[in-house]
Parts: sequence; structure tokens; C-alpha cells
Amino acid sequence: MKERQSGVLMHISSLPGKYGIGSFGQSAYDFVDFLVRTKQRYWQILPLGTTSYGDSPYQSFSAFAGNTHFIDMDLLIAEGLLTEADLAGVDFGSNPQKVDYAKIFKARRPLLEKAAANFLQRGDRADYQAFVEANQTWLEIYAEYMAIKEYFGLKAWTEWPDADARLRRPEAIAAYREQLAEQLTYHRVSQYFFFKQWLSLKAYANERQIEIVGDMPIYVAADSCDVWAQPHFFKTDAAGRPTCVAGCPPDEFSETGQLWGNPIYDWEAMDRDGYRWWIERLRESFKIYDIVRIDHFRGFESYWEIPAEADTAAPGKWVKGPGYKLFAAVKEALGDLNIIAEDLGFMTEEVIELRERTGFPGMKILQFAFNPNDESIDSPHLASNNSVMYTGTHDNNTVLGWYQNEIKDEVREYMAAYTNRREYETVPHAMLRTIFASVSFMAIATMQDLLELGSEARMNYPSTIGGNWDWRMTADQLNPIVEGELYRLTKTYRRLNRKLLEKQN
Repeated sequence: MKERQSGVLMHISSLPGKYGIGSFGQSAYDFVDFLVRTKQRYWQILPLGTTSYGDSPYQSFSAFAGNTHFIDMDLLIAEGLLTEADLAGVDFGSNPQKVDYAKIFKARRPLLEKAAANFLQRGDRADYQAFVEANQTWLEIYAEYMAIKEYFGLKAWTEWPDADARLRRPEAIAAYREQLAEQLTYHRVSQYFFFKQWLSLKAYANERQIEIVGDMPIYVAADSCDVWAQPHFFKTDAAGRPTCVAGCPPDEFSETGQLWGNPIYDWEAMDRDGYRWWIERLRESFKIYDIVRIDHFRGFESYWEIPAEADTAAPGKWVKGPGYKLFAAVKEALGDLNIIAEDLGFMTEEVIELRERTGFPGMKILQFAFNPNDESIDSPHLASNNSVMYTGTHDNNTVLGWYQNEIKDEVREYMAAYTNRREYETVPHAMLRTIFASVSFMAIATMQDLLELGSEARMNYPSTIGGNWDWRMTADQLNPIVEGELYRLTKTYRRLNRKLLEKQN
């Protein structure tokens, strides 16, 4: 039996602050202190990778690089790399509860370029040089990719007018490295800023016995340096365009399924290479996270493969994935790893068998548990200790939004009976109480549900572009009432962070 613990799901972008988007600055440290006061063990976040069109953290230019939007401006000011005057009058967006990605994309880059230039003028760069050398295997490819991409007006790499650049011919890359040397340096320095600030924040959390649960998308974006640099690991044509893409089959939630558009791995090629790309990806992930949640775990057993020319996911088919062979190679190289398997979606005995063989805990979503007429695999009474219980994920509505807008009266009645909800108790509190009471060793409360917010605070509507990933919390929302309720749930259901209590005593 694993020790009972709990935590909060809150992405960095949703933290409060004055520069348009959450960052690794003071509000992040304040959030760690909130977790400490409520005796939590885990802070779960969404992927930290760079975001592109659509602003999704699950569609990144790199599987390794960090999102420079999270670099904190006040920390750069404290280092003398920027001044208050540099930020005066800069428009980062006017709504403190929403991220305006268009404005921060435009506003932040000149500031980071100035900070990078000021940094490079300093004499002592030993820490930076060590970072560049330690991360050169992915950093140089990323810097090349971003510099050339920007040179061609941010077009996807398969649309670059220079075929030699698309195909990464050595002579062409050498010429661009010389021509775009300044831009390459900027991308190296901004990544240095990102990892320096993030690892400092993580160290602060770890010193206080708070562990970071990171999120790894199973797939990478077609427009990424990963596909550009290693197209042989993906099902692509001679020009690097995907011949088939990823998604989900039609189901009760969508008649046409979900068309994600990510290229599919060539698992045979990865197998011949000993799965080294995956081993390195996980090795790097565990440098920045304590636990890794792998998104769409069922895709390792079988995945939904859709013809690249299809308009919907409906024409797809199930194709066998690498199965346990991948995880055996990872274990041999890296040992036992703290991984959570996001095993949602169409489950089969084969997927369950794979998850059980790895030993990874799976996930249970309470919003999926209430079928008045039949059993649900997400019901708490069917959960095992080796599972993680959530009210919902980033793809779900908030509990209040779900209750008000998405379910029928018979489901509401069943939910009230199942959770033993009292008339005076709010729906979000009843749902949080139920996940904390469950036998799952880990209960993760979504921040929006702790704040009892409605659909306006939903993080993502799957298969849509625009208006997603933009919710932000304001500083005053994290008040003593919210803090007290979370602490009481944690204490009542015996999920207090024992490592933290031992250290404090």
C-alpha cells in the first residue's frame, strides 16, 4: 500500500502576476508556500515546453526546450539584466484573469533580447557555458531550428523555401549558423534563463518537501525541431510531411473523434535504435520533474492512426504500439522511475495489462464516475490504491461548469447520493471530498475546483483552437477560506504530507 498523499493541479501560466502570464517569480514561490501551509505533497503542472499556434502546451516546438513566456521579469530586474524603466508602459494584456497570448508574444521578446544582451556583456559566464555544454545535444538543434524558422517568418519547417535547410544538409546548416549567429545565441541564453529560474523554484519546493508532477505529451508537434532533426523516427514522406497522424476514434463525446494532427512514431525505427530518443527524453524530464505523468498512455499499447489527408479522425484505425518493450529499455537505462500513466479513453484488457506490468499508477476522473444505470471504471469504489484520483483534467470542464451545463438531472441526483452531498454543501466541495476520501494513494485537486469556479475558468476545449489555456488566478482568490478548506480535507482523510510534518517537527 502506498502512503496517502495529495496535491494541487495548477499550471504556471495560471499563476497571478503583472506581466500577462504566470511565471517562475514570486507568485510561484507564494504558491509553494500555500502548498506547505495546507500540508500538500504534490504540485502538478502542465507541460513546460514552448507553445506555438493555438497556445497549447501539448503542441511544442521541442520536446526538450522550455517556454520562455515563464521567465520572470522581476527576477531579471533583480539580476540587473533589466530595469523597471524597461517594462514601463509595456502592454502585456489588460485582463488579469486571462492570458492574452498575442500581446505577450509581441511584448516579451524585445525584453528578453535586451536581458540576453546585457547578460552577454558581463564577464563571468561560467554557469552559462556549463549549461550550454551539458545540454548541447538538444539545445543546438533547437537554437538552429528556431533561428531558421524565424528567418523564414515563423513558417512550419516543411514550408521553408530553402530545401537544403528543410533537409538539414550540413553545408546549409553551417551557413545559417554563421548568418544567424546572434539569433542562435539568443535562444541559448533564453533557455539558460528558463532552466535557471525553474530549477531554483523546484529546489525551493523540494526543500519544503513539495514534489513536482510534470506532464509529458506522448506525441510531439509536426512543426518541431524533433521531427525536423530526426524524421526517420516518424512516419513521414521524403519531404518530412506526416503520412499519418494521431488522434482518438469517434466515441460518445465526439461523433468524428479527435484529430490531433501529431505525426506518428515509427516504432520499428525506434526499436532498432534501442529507444534512445525516449530514454533521453525521460532522462531530461526527470531533471526538471520529480514525477512524470505520460499523456495518452494507451497509445503505447495501440494507437489510433489517421491518414494525413483525412478531415476527421473517423477514417483511422488501431495500430499496435511498442508495448512493454519500450518501458523495459527505459528501465534498463534509467532504473525505476516515478511515472503516472494517463490511461484514459478507450480501455482494453491489453492496455490494463501493460499498465499493470509497468507498475505505474493509472488515473481516475470523478466526473466520469456517475452513470446512474451502469458501472463506471472511474467510480471510487472500484479504484485501487495504486491510482491517482482527480475531479477532472485540463480537458474537462470545471466541476461547477460540468454540473451546471453538461449533465442531466438523473446524473446530478446520483452524484448527490453517491457523494452523500448535504444541501448546504457546494458541488465542488462534495466532489473534492470524495476524491480525498478515496482509496487512491494520490488525490489531486484542480485549482479551479478549489476556488469553486464555473466554465469561465475551464482550461481547454479539446479539438478547438483559440480561447484555450488562458485562465489565470488572481492573488486575492487564494484566501484563508480556500486554504482552510483544503487543509481540513487533507487532514480529515489522512493525506497530510508526513515528510513535511517530520521536517517541521
